[in-house]
Amino acid sequence: MPATCVVGLQWGDEAKGKIVDLLADSHQFVVRFNGGANAGHTVVWGDRKFALSLLPTGVLKPHVTSVIGNGVVVYPPRFLEEVGKLRDGGVPVGANLVVSDHAHVIFPYHMEEERVAEAEADGKIGTTGRGIGPCYQDKVGRRYGVRVGELLHPTHLRERLKQIVPVKNRLLTAFANGHTDALKTFDANKLCDEYLGYADQIRPHITDTARLLHDALKAGKQVLFEAAQGSLLDVDHGTYPYVTSSNSLPAGIWSGTGVPSRAVTRIIGVVKAYTTRVGRGPCPTELLDDTGDRIRKIGREFGTVTGRPRRVGWLDALTVKYTAALAGADEITVMLLDVLSGLPELKICTAYELDGQRVDHFPSDAFQLERCQPVYETLPGWTEDLTACRKPADLPANARRYVDRIGELVGLPVSVVSVGPDRDQTILMK
Repeated sequence: MPATCVVGLQWGDEAKGKIVDLLADSHQFVVRFNGGANAGHTVVWGDRKFALSLLPTGVLKPHVTSVIGNGVVVYPPRFLEEVGKLRDGGVPVGANLVVSDHAHVIFPYHMEEERVAEAEADGKIGTTGRGIGPCYQDKVGRRYGVRVGELLHPTHLRERLKQIVPVKNRLLTAFANGHTDALKTFDANKLCDEYLGYADQIRPHITDTARLLHDALKAGKQVLFEAAQGSLLDVDHGTYPYVTSSNSLPAGIWSGTGVPSRAVTRIIGVVKAYTTRVGRGPCPTELLDDTGDRIRKIGREFGTVTGRPRRVGWLDALTVKYTAALAGADEITVMLLDVLSGLPELKICTAYELDGQRVDHFPSDAFQLERCQPVYETLPGWTEDLTACRKPADLPANARRYVDRIGELVGLPVSVVSVGPDRDQTILMK
C-alpha cells in the first residue's frame, strides 16, 4: 500500500503523534498537509520530549523525509525555533526535512489581524493567535498571499511587501475601531529584511514537494500523511464557525500536497477514549464537575501550543461515527484508555435530544449543536491499572467491553488501544 493517512476523529489532541511514531519506521516519508503552528504535539526522542507545533512528527526519524506540504501555512521564526530545539537536543535535522515552495507564509501582520479580531467579544472564535486564519484568508483572496518560494527572490519579495504592507496597516487601523494605542503597524522594508534573513536559513529545506512525493510514489516508497488538528475542526465539515481554516480531513491531502486521493489506501482514525475540546464552540458531553476535573488532571489535558486547559467530556460516539464516515476510515485506534481507570461507571453519548426530538445523526452547525442534549448509554468502569497491559487478554473485562462498544457504535474495527504515552504501552487488537 503506497500511502496511509492518520487522522484525528474528534476536536484534535487525540494522540495522533503516537500512532504516527509507531508507523513511521515502516515509511520513508511523513507528510503534513494542513494547518500551521497551531497543531501542537509532544514527541519523544530517547529520554527527551519535544513540544512541536509546525514540524511533522516524523522529523525525529533521521531515515524518514519529513514534508511540510503546500497546504500548510508557515511562520519562519517558528520553523527555525523548532529546528533549533531539535538540533540542540541532539536530533539530526537536515535534508530529512523539506518544506513546499508553494506553502504560504505567515507575517506579523497576520497575528495582529487575529489579535484585533479576537478582541471583539462578539466575533471571538477562540483561536491560538498564531495568524493562521488571516494567512489562509490572504491565500484564498489571492492579492496579498506570499508563498515560501517567493522568499528566495529578494527584489520580488520587496516589491510584494511594498504593495501589501500599506494595505495591511490601513486595514488594521480600521479594525482597531479607534483603539489604536496598542496597535502595531509595519514597515515593508524592515519586514522584508527580516524575512530575507529567515530565507537564508530555510533555503536548504525549500523544494517542490509535490514533485518529490510523486517521484517517491512512483519509486514504490511508503508515504504516511499526518493530519493536523481534528476532523471536527475541518473548515467545511466541522462545527463551523468554531473550526480551523483548513481541511483537516483526509480530503485535504490532494489539495494540500498534490497527491491524488487514490494513492491513499489506508486511513486510520484516531479516537481518544473520552472527548476534549479547546476554545469556544459546542461540546455536548462536556463535564463541568469533579469527574471532568479528574480526567483533565490524570490525562494532562492542557494545550501543547497554548497551555490552555482542555474542556473534557464523555465520549461522543455520534461525532466519531460522523467523522469516520467523512474520513473514509478503515479502522480506529482508542487512545488514553488508561486515564479512565478508577471511574465507577462510564458514559457514551449515542444520540442527542434536539428541541424535544431524538436525533441520531450529528448536526455539525454550531448553532444547532449547542442546543443538543446528549443521550447516554452507561457502562461499568474498572479499577485496575491498565498501563502494564500489552495484549487484549490483559485488559480487564469491563475495559475490553468499553473498547468493543466503541467499535460497535462507530461501525469500524479497533486496531490499536493505547494505555500510556510510551511506545510499548500499546495493544495491537488484531
